[in-house]
This record gives sequence, structure tokens and C-alpha cells, in this order.
Amino acid sequence: MNPSGDSFISHLIEMRDRLLRAVLGIVILFICLFPWAQDLYALLAKPMLASLPKGGQMIATEVTTPFFVPMKVTLMTAFLLALPWVFYQAWAFVAPGLYQHEKKLGVPLVVASVLLFLLGMAFAYFLVFPVVFGFVVGVAPEGVAVMTDIGKYLDFVMTLFMAFGLTFEVPVAVVLLVKMGMVSVAKLREIRPYVIVGAFVIGAIFTPPDIISQFMLAIPLWVLYELGIVVAALITRGRPAAEPEADYVPMSETDMDAELDRISSATEPAETRKPD
Repeated sequence: MNPSGDSFISHLIEMRDRLLRAVLGIVILFICLFPWAQDLYALLAKPMLASLPKGGQMIATEVTTPFFVPMKVTLMTAFLLALPWVFYQAWAFVAPGLYQHEKKLGVPLVVASVLLFLLGMAFAYFLVFPVVFGFVVGVAPEGVAVMTDIGKYLDFVMTLFMAFGLTFEVPVAVVLLVKMGMVSVAKLREIRPYVIVGAFVIGAIFTPPDIISQFMLAIPLWVLYELGIVVAALITRGRPAAEPEADYVPMSETDMDAELDRISSATEPAETRKPD
């Protein structure tokens, strides 16, 4: 039998088991949340409904949309609630192959990743959505009733959730890049102007065309980038600097001959040496 082949098969089996456990956790939460599917969608739609004029409402343009959209929201909620369990299964799979110092760094990074992603979604829901939907309703032409399709609304808010959730992951990405030696803290500070420009470009792509919502994505991205630099600098502060290599000075012919004579005389048997 091939030991390496058996080891590979055992790793595949363990990965399958971990994936099944993660999916099972999401499914169990989904079943538990299913009775409140309509309430969860109402909570998600609240910022839009609050921005609509009095008597305004949302619509469904497809036959199955009123059923499937709340189910999607419930599934998304179940996934978010199961994130600690999902990350635990991933950690349990990779942890045996990590060094001790990698394990010490991995746990805080995983916890920080989950918290920052949820914080980004909360930032979008409580601060960005009211501004965005207020702008959209406010610029509607006279006589136009704003009635958003619930399926299109879900797609839109999911895009913003992902954009702000990933934006809040910037400190984790910066720390990982520094710890892996792919970039230095000094280099991160050097490219700061390009990052600021990139933040506003990303804000223009993923948010509606109003200036306020663009700034609400770009400014946190910039601030979180600076936070990542600070954390990375604190982590690497105690790391000893690499010693500079000594300059190589080539040996002259005379010195080389003298060194060879010294080595040969040192290794010559005592009885063959000439008396001084």
C-alpha cells in the first residue's frame, strides 16, 4: 500500500465530513428560521419602505418571487448565523498542518474576519441604506411612483452587503500580507495615495451615483487600510531585523597559496614533517 495515497484519501474524507457538518449546521438553522421568513424579509425591506412616500409599497413582478425571495433572505440569515460553526470546521481541518505560531495568529484572524464582515453589513444596513434609498426616491421625476421589485431589491442589497462586508476585511488582508512577507509596512505606507484613489474608484463602482454613498464606502475603506497598517506594524515590531550580509572580499593569489600551505602542513603526518 502507498502511505502517501492513504494519507491523501483520509484528508479527502475528512474534508468531506467537515463540509457536510458545515452544510448541516446551515440547514438546521434555516429550518429553525423558516417560520419567520416573512418577518426577516420585512426587516430587510424596512430601510426601503421607510424611504418611500406615504402609501408606497414594493411589488413582485414574477409569480414565484413572493415565495422564493423570503426563502433566500432566510437562507442568507442562516448562513450568517452559522459562520462561526462554518469557520470552526474549516479551522479544524487545516489546524493540524499548521505551526504553533500560525495557530496563534489564525484564531484571532478568523474571529476578526467574522466580526468585521458582520460589522460591514451592519454599517450598510443602518447608515448607508437610508442615504441611498432616500437619494433614489428623492430624484424620482414628478409623477413617477417608485415601486421596487422585491427580487431586484434583494439583488441590490446583497451587492451592497458584499461590498461593505469585504471592505471591512481590509485590516485582515493587510495583516496577512505583512505576516506572509509579501509586502512590508513601509511599502504599504508608500502606496497610500494609490489606495486612496482606488477606494474612491471602488466607491463609484459599487454605490449609486450620489456623492454621499460613494464617500460612505471610500472613507471606511481608507480608514480600515490605515488601521491594518497600524496593527501590522505592532505585530512585526518585535521581529528581529535580518542581519546584513558581509561584503565578500576576494582572496589574492599570494594569500591563497599561503592558506593552502598552512592547511597542508597542518594535515601532514608528524613523522614526515621536517624538523625546524
